[in-house]
Amino acid sequence: QVQLVESGGGLVQPGGSLRLSCAASGRTFSSYAMGWFRQAPGKEREFVATISGSGDNTDYRSSVKGRFTISRDNSKNTVYLQMNSLKPEDTATYYCAAKIGARGSSNLNAYPTWGQGTQVTVSS
Repeated sequence: QVQLVESGGGLVQPGGSLRLSCAASGRTFSSYAMGWFRQAPGKEREFVATISGSGDNTDYRSSVKGRFTISRDNSKNTVYLQMNSLKPEDTATYYCAAKIGARGSSNLNAYPTWGQGTQVTVSS
């Protein structure tokens, strides 16, 4: 089973950019579909983006389409979330998650493995 460690969070002004990284342990990273989720204070954890094991298929929640891009480098066991045109409502703790199987999912219950999270704050 993989272990996940996120990095790249921080404080950014509205309209700015951040790139989150999620490094995975293990030798079969390409066997896992990956997802990014976020949770704001007092709110439920919500889907942000997902990518298939090969990286060929992606999906996004509607509010981040055109602003966020999920990608992966299987040679580095890492998945990324490039976030552009950030808005205050993007403020949350961001988590990466892994599930066995090639196909990604927007359902957080499909993911048995989670990282510890990284904080993203969008504020002027």
